[in-house]
Amino acid sequence: MRSWARAALLVVAACATPVVAPEVTPGSTPSSEPATPTTEPAAPTSFPPPPSVPDGPVDATVETALADMAASVFSTSFNTLGLSTIANGDDPRAGWVLADLMRFYQGAGTGGELELAFSRLTGAQPDPSELGFVWAFNHLIAWDLPAWDGYADIKRQIYTSVDQRWDPFFAEDHGVDWRLITWGGVFADDRPLGDNGPCSCIPSLDNPGTTDALGGSWYDDDRIVFGVVVNGKALALPIHQMEVHEMVNLTLGGRGLGIPYCTLCGSAQAYFTDNVEGVDRVVLRTSGLLSRSNKLMYDLTTGSAIDTFTGTALTGPLGGRGVILEQVSVVASTWGDWKAAHPDTLILAEDGGIGRFYDDNPLGDRDEFGPIFPVGDVDPRLPVQEKVVGVISPDGTPLAFPVNQVKDALSEAGGSLVFEGLTVRLVDSVRIFDESGGELVTHEAFWFAWSQFHPTTTLWTPLTD
Repeated sequence: MRSWARAALLVVAACATPVVAPEVTPGSTPSSEPATPTTEPAAPTSFPPPPSVPDGPVDATVETALADMAASVFSTSFNTLGLSTIANGDDPRAGWVLADLMRFYQGAGTGGELELAFSRLTGAQPDPSELGFVWAFNHLIAWDLPAWDGYADIKRQIYTSVDQRWDPFFAEDHGVDWRLITWGGVFADDRPLGDNGPCSCIPSLDNPGTTDALGGSWYDDDRIVFGVVVNGKALALPIHQMEVHEMVNLTLGGRGLGIPYCTLCGSAQAYFTDNVEGVDRVVLRTSGLLSRSNKLMYDLTTGSAIDTFTGTALTGPLGGRGVILEQVSVVASTWGDWKAAHPDTLILAEDGGIGRFYDDNPLGDRDEFGPIFPVGDVDPRLPVQEKVVGVISPDGTPLAFPVNQVKDALSEAGGSLVFEGLTVRLVDSVRIFDESGGELVTHEAFWFAWSQFHPTTTLWTPLTD
């Protein structure tokens, strides 16, 4: 792969997916406890020990060399003359900027020079099976290597050269860990609410067309939908449409909802967008940035970046106020099971209500071999891409249930079991209730994603003979 110039970035960003550069009643009687919690992940074994890191600021000569490269990024005279100064500077923290640059300069030539400098600086040995930036970031994240006070300023120079619309995230930062941020291969979606036209972005779908269950006969019963219920009104979102849009803004049951789907994490979530004080309506958009392979969304109304996995605002006015968006459960189900449990459900129209054709499998086999963007070390208790149903218990404990295993256990247990004081039931999919019978918010995700964002999670495992 040749080094990427500015014109190449425009071509790559036009893609719709990131480039390598998702009835039992609460009163029924549950079964006995079927499993013992697993709370401690095994020690990581896939990365060497971290290099030693000096205290205080980065050496002025090294920081000047880093800043010079950032200032010339995407120019025809990209300045790599300072690489030897950086590589010999004995400060592995500079590796964060080298990894950032490797995201945009890959393969032989400049990319190879950056990889070599990173290897000399950190002692990490390149992996020919991985893209350079993935290899570099995975080591840095696994080591939890600290940055320094000036790192965000240099990263800002690089990233705003790609898309100036990211600059407000740097300008009003209330909790971004810039070490973990990488480019997902597309630009920010800044179209106004209701504009479903084309863009150089992953295009959110606003106010989509829907039909009743009978009108959804175009969608096969064995195919996957993401299901949401608000105030008794049910909606199914077919997975192949969500793989194209990755974000839907709509009204359901009289409430405003934003529904992001991170294809890289296998995680569909739903957030109320009409109850944030001082904002008439939060409008969720895809930023084009990622954090540990999870899309970073933002609110178009206030320009605030929001952690997609937790709903926590990180920048802008919402970040300054400590806003955390309220979630509602999203279940992954077959269309047949969903409409059997919710016969009055709506489903997105076949054309999304915008006259679009949707390929049955737009992502192909992209996610068959694990994360394609950096995640660092992974919790070894489950395979990285295994689907889990995640929930936060009333006492704040994160819990995860491997989908296939817990469904098998529920079928054997008559549809209900108890774990950590919570009742787990098989309805349209796996649903979880507290001791008073109230349903808790859940969503499915790949194990690597759930465990990255909830590293202290308790993992349900079935009993073995």
